[in-house]
Amino acid sequence: MLAREIMSSKLEKIGFNATICEAAEKMRLADIGFLPVERAGKIVGIVTDRDIVVRAIAYHLNPDTTAVGKVMTSDVVYCYDNDDLEEAEEIMEEKQIRRLVVLNNDDMPVGVLSLSDFVTKAKDENLACRAMGKICESVGSKW
Repeated sequence: MLAREIMSSKLEKIGFNATICEAAEKMRLADIGFLPVERAGKIVGIVTDRDIVVRAIAYHLNPDTTAVGKVMTSDVVYCYDNDDLEEAEEIMEEKQIRRLVVLNNDDMPVGVLSLSDFVTKAKDENLACRAMGKICESVGSKW
């Protein structure tokens, strides 16, 4: 099975200079916790609901004036839409992340592949369980 078969193809993005409040509002309206950050038509980072809390609110940054670019993660981890799910799962496991930006062969973003996509849409229960177990493993060890 390929990444494109289970990815979420509705890709919400946010501009590099958008405010944290704008990002939070976009996340709320779309019921998501992850936004690729775009600058000059390219994905230059990722901002998550956790980034907003840990990198902005915890440091008392003003969410009305602080740009998303200041709190985003600039290391964009991705897979391609024609990658096999096992490849995508290995990337997520190696990086200990729960979401990947999905690119097409022209390196344009076309979707998001999340851990929940593996669990709810993958027809391979073993892969879904393996992905969940390995990616969430590090969370359990922190508690």
